Amino acid sequence: MQRRRFKQSAPLHQRLSHEAERLRKVAQGTPPGIKRDNLIRQVRQLETALQVQEWLGSPGRAPLMPEYRA
Repeated sequence: MQRRRFKQSAPLHQRLSHEAERLRKVAQGTPPGIKRDNLIRQVRQLETALQVQEWLGSPGRAPLMPEYRA
């Protein structure tokens, strides 16, 4: 069985930022409570993902694992 392939129309950072903005607007219109807290948590997770994606794409970042030298 062949997997369906889907080419994203927008870059990851753009999709993450649009989704964070959308959820932020939804959270502003939601009364205080568990649902609003969950929406705010999702916004924070998206913003963290944006920061990680930006860090990984930066040219001067440090390697994730130090080089092993014997």
